[in-house]
Formats: sequence, C-alpha cells, structure tokens
Amino acid sequence: MPELPDITVYIEALEARVLGRRLEKVRLASPFLLRTAVPPIKAAEGRAVVALRRLGKRIVFGLEDDLWLVLHLMIAGRLHWQPPGAALKPKYGLAAFDFAEGSLTLTEAGSKKRASLHLLEGEAALSDYDPGGLEVLEADLEAFSAALTARSHTVKRALTDPHIFSGIGNAYSDEILHRAGLSPVVMTAKLTETEIAGLFEATRESLLDWTQRLRDEAGEGFPEKVTAFRKDMAVHGRYGKACPVCGTKVQRIRHASNETNYCPRCQTGGKLLADRSLSALLKKDWPRSIEELEQLRGKG
Repeated sequence: MPELPDITVYIEALEARVLGRRLEKVRLASPFLLRTAVPPIKAAEGRAVVALRRLGKRIVFGLEDDLWLVLHLMIAGRLHWQPPGAALKPKYGLAAFDFAEGSLTLTEAGSKKRASLHLLEGEAALSDYDPGGLEVLEADLEAFSAALTARSHTVKRALTDPHIFSGIGNAYSDEILHRAGLSPVVMTAKLTETEIAGLFEATRESLLDWTQRLRDEAGEGFPEKVTAFRKDMAVHGRYGKACPVCGTKVQRIRHASNETNYCPRCQTGGKLLADRSLSALLKKDWPRSIEELEQLRGKG
C-alpha cells in the first residue's frame, strides 16, 4: 500500500500537472470504485483543481465550489499520467481523470478491487475520512511520545495504526524499527524515554529519507515505480537476505496476509521471534536464537 513517502511524491507530481487545471471528464470503468452518490460524480467535471493534500494514506483533490475528491489507493491501486484521452486498460483500469494536458489514470492489480473514490461537498466533510493519526513530520517528541504510549500496543501495531500515526504502513514501519534498533513486538508501555526518542528520530529520518529517494527516482517524470518492495530497503521484503548493517539473515513474522521483517541481531538481541505458522508446526523444536537456527540449517 502506498504510504506517506509514496503519497507525498504522487501529490508533488500531480501539483506540477493538474493544480489550477480544469478537470474535464471523469471516466469510471468499475462501478465499485465510487462510494458516494451525492453529489454525483458529474458535478466534479468542468471544475479546476485548486488544492491537493494528503489525508493519511488518501489523496485529496480540492475542486472549485468546495468539492473534494478523495482517493484511497489501498494495496494495489496505482496512478499513471498519460496522454489526453488515454484508453483504460481492460483488466486493471478503474478510472481516468481527463485534463486538457493529459489523463490521470487509476489501475488496480489483482482480483480484489479495494481502491475507493468519494466525492464530497464542503471541506468539513473530509473529517469523516481522516483517521486522526499524528503527523510525525509536523510533531515534536512530546506529542510523539504521548501518541505512542496512550495505549499499550506492540510498537509495530502502534506505528501502523492510522488512528495513532498518519501515513505509516507495513513497509516503512519495518524500516523505521530497523533504524531504531527495536523489536517489532516490544510493548510501547515498556519503552524507555531514550528508546522513544530514538524511535521518534528514526521515524522522521526514515520518512524524510525515503521521500527524497522516491523524489529523486521520479525526477521530472511521474512516479511509475510505486511499490512496497525496494531493493535498497534494509529489511522489508528481504526475508533470508543479509541485513545491510550486520550481515545477519533477515527474519519474518507472518500473520494473515501481512509480514513483518526484522534483523534478529540488530533488533532483538539475537532472539528469533515466533512465526505463528512455523512455531505451531515445530512447537518445541522452534529455534530461539540465531545460533539455534543455524544449527538446524546445518543439520539439514
């Protein structure tokens, strides 16, 4: 799912292309994308884009006459800038927003169509779509600490909860925790002041660093390589590969469709965190440390 750095770079690219431009036509290929009926989507046509903003992981287009298009890409939604009137791809194309200068198209890979589009009237209506999480890049340490410790969660869950922190998801939370040297399953209530301060800095640094990397990658073009898996990431999506800091193989915790990646030497003091599927299978044979894991592999 595109997160804060990805959405930020999307918005910057859109500002250069559609801000101040008139939205001539909205083409919808999927009846499931649009989640509102009033005002009708036709009401957006003919109005200029006067504002662009991020709302959590949503992209918001402010239109003339106080209309607001709210787009949530979810996991597989991606945006593309194409020549005016570009045709929608038969299988993945969901919508096109046509401007005189070009067409912004929305695609979504996979069979589950989760991306959503809302057209709202009045800026106040946006509050219903704002999860209310703290904007870390606009906050100080005190506000970050208060949000983090308001309830006792694992630090991974806290970082990815949109009601606690805005715009952080599975991918960048892995990178943040690796940079901070923290276990993803440590409870927020047990973090020391020093650890919280380190996490605050790691969060800000990771988000700013990756935003700039994605900005540099896109250059003057439109960001077409938005993905949760990047070769330069330290741990996310790198299960079994070497940690760039210590060389230890990256491990994972799998739960449903989500996967948390971490370095056991940098983040958990050499301890392996129990993966539910494997630990249930191996039971007492589940390795508790890097050394035990290597011994099992050696026996194989």
